Amino acid sequence: MSRRSLLLSTPIIRDQSQCLTGNPIDDCWKCDSNWSANRQRLADCGIGFGQSAMGGKGGRFYVVTDSSDHDTVNPTPGTLRHAVIQDEPLWIVFQSNMVIKLKHELMFNSYKTIDGRGANVQITGNGCITLQYVSNVIIHNVHVYNCMPSGNTNIRSSPTHVGWRGKSDGDGISIFGSRNIWIDHCALSHCTDGLVDAIMGSTAITISNNYFSHHDEVMLLGHDDQFLPDSGMQVTIAFNHFGEELVQRMPRCRRGYIHVVNNDFTQWEMYAIGGSGNPTINSQGNRYTAPADPSAKEVTKRVDTNEGGWSDWNWRTDGDIMVNGAFFVPSGGGLSLQYAKASSVEPKSVSLIDRLTMNAGVLGGPRDNAVSISYGGGATTGGGGTGGGDYFGMSFAGSSAVTLISPTGALFESLQCILILYVTTTNHGGPLSFFF
Repeated sequence: MSRRSLLLSTPIIRDQSQCLTGNPIDDCWKCDSNWSANRQRLADCGIGFGQSAMGGKGGRFYVVTDSSDHDTVNPTPGTLRHAVIQDEPLWIVFQSNMVIKLKHELMFNSYKTIDGRGANVQITGNGCITLQYVSNVIIHNVHVYNCMPSGNTNIRSSPTHVGWRGKSDGDGISIFGSRNIWIDHCALSHCTDGLVDAIMGSTAITISNNYFSHHDEVMLLGHDDQFLPDSGMQVTIAFNHFGEELVQRMPRCRRGYIHVVNNDFTQWEMYAIGGSGNPTINSQGNRYTAPADPSAKEVTKRVDTNEGGWSDWNWRTDGDIMVNGAFFVPSGGGLSLQYAKASSVEPKSVSLIDRLTMNAGVLGGPRDNAVSISYGGGATTGGGGTGGGDYFGMSFAGSSAVTLISPTGALFESLQCILILYVTTTNHGGPLSFFF
């Protein structure tokens, strides 16, 4: 049995001191058995360079009730597309399990949280998630997979703006000229281009507790070697699981300051961490497990640069563990002041890596994307079945438990009073429709 299966088979531990895992994000909110009554506490639990991302904190709740995506110019109220383009801060939750197959790129407005806790939410299809010239976005606990290029169409990005979009790359999550972004507890796989790309001056980003699998070019940080605004980019990559059938770019960095801390790298086919353009890479407390291929044991790769060009780049390994012949080639000054700009959270001992990353990915069901993929627009299925519960008290549609949020009917009764009190105390009164 896996370590996670053994944990799932043990009784629920409610005592907070026993609940703590050492993962500072999860320990911040999961030990509260009544966390669903205070969902927005999540915004206070961020770490790293993206810890100031507020998302929709302080805003109203928006319940997604409709999984369709028929109209990118005039999105239907109740859909995810309608929610993410609004001008006001919103905390977006989901009425039930749903597969959202996008027609084109999903363009976000600032100050939004996607909170998939309590429902099995899958985002797939054309374009997928685009964060362009926005700030303060949190994306939490959703599956993102099978994202394909699309575009050459009009897409609304706010209530007052519709713009023409050329063809997208097919990224899972594209971060373009944006800041204060936090991506946490997501499962990403099977996309045409990158799973997460951050370019064009994006900064103040944390990518944490995610499960990456089944992909070639996993993560790109930086537009190109000559794009000077990316020189100030700061990204934290923490507590992630880099899993099966990954090839390279975990991440691939151009310029900027990258803190890779307490991740579990269990597979790569070419390399784990690469870069060009003199990025500063601070690797601390990670476990790197090399593949069997004797020609792919090196963790690091300097891309299109000879040793004379990269010998002074500041790349270090500090407290990492190398497994199965893995080795990290450091460079630059061991105590360079550059590392201060690439330090964002105190690393935990690598001896705790199993515990720190045991819940990486989507909570409440299969952590990864247990999906059947059909490229070229065919059917997509999966994501872990129709329902169930987990040992943090999360309930899922299709189980005997009550769905966490629903706009109407008996299923909503368990949270209706809480939400009404929230609305009253924050002066956001009004009829209960899609907003609360």
